[in-house]
Amino acid sequence: MEKSSLHFNLLGTSFSIAADEEISYLESLLNRYRIILENTRKSTGLDEPLKLAILTGFLLCDEIEKMKTQEIREGREVEQLTLNMIARIDEVIPGENFPADE
Repeated sequence: MEKSSLHFNLLGTSFSIAADEEISYLESLLNRYRIILENTRKSTGLDEPLKLAILTGFLLCDEIEKMKTQEIREGREVEQLTLNMIARIDEVIPGENFPADE
């Protein structure tokens, strides 16, 4: 895949990044960062670029960790539902228990 480049001005600095991603993906990341940055600015009243950048990065890390925790929780719920369904099927359908694969 060809590298995509994105140039932007943010928090008083200007730079370009290149990544093995579609430009639309990079732009969506930048837009998400800008939204969180603006929300951080409004909720804290901070106006110092470095502090805003650090706090915004921290909040984005928090968002990622919460999503991972939710995925783990949902995975466990799906596993438990599956086991419950198997147990109910075993109760309803008489038959032989099949040996586990060796």
